[in-house]
Amino acid sequence: FRVLDAFGSGRSSMGLSEIAAAAGLDRSAAQRFAHTLAKLGYLRKDPRTRHYALSVRTLDLGYRYIRSSALVDRALPYLLDLSRATEEAVSLTVLDGTEIVYVSRLLSRHMLHTNINVGSRLPAYCTGPGIAMLASMPRKAARAVLEASDRRAYTAHTVTALPALLARLDATAERGFALACQEIYPGDVSIAAAVIGGEGEPVAAVNVAVSLSRLQPEAAVERFAALVVAAAAAMSRPPPPEFRP
Repeated sequence: FRVLDAFGSGRSSMGLSEIAAAAGLDRSAAQRFAHTLAKLGYLRKDPRTRHYALSVRTLDLGYRYIRSSALVDRALPYLLDLSRATEEAVSLTVLDGTEIVYVSRLLSRHMLHTNINVGSRLPAYCTGPGIAMLASMPRKAARAVLEASDRRAYTAHTVTALPALLARLDATAERGFALACQEIYPGDVSIAAAVIGGEGEPVAAVNVAVSLSRLQPEAAVERFAALVVAAAAAMSRPPPPEFRP
């Protein structure tokens, strides 16, 4: 898995020495693992350059997660309803460490130029879904996630200071939804609400993303916040506190 993880942006094809360096292995171990993964079909080897690259079979791992996830299965009807009601991009994300991971995504005819797909990862501290989930966690646990995050400014609008982020979590918990505007991508407005599990913990977040060129944040909140919160509540077990606009 360290070998598979070594491939990514900027490293789509590598020789054994590059794989060993990226995966933190010696060359002999890298050779054995690359050979095995190629035999299993997860890597393909170019006979001319002798470089390895991920094969299409690696998609099977993510596909199996989606097909076997009770959360994704339960959420899909509500995501479809939300997509139809808003005609905007709708997503379901889960928290993994300091990042959110997109596990379901329905695109809009008003395409946002953000290049986000199922499996994409973004930092939790400055995204609508991440803020929504952190705001639903015990404050000590949420603070630990924020402190462990690489809190850098992606745009001029990214909030990075810990006191401001903690205050934001309090405000988000009070009103029942999160709002993030242009903190990762210019022109992107995201409204999100946490999906609550049976023990009262956030297990996911549902969000609607809209272009700032079409709706200002206040108008997006007025139009979509109640719908997002209702969808998250319908997916939750048990429902979260009542939405207060």
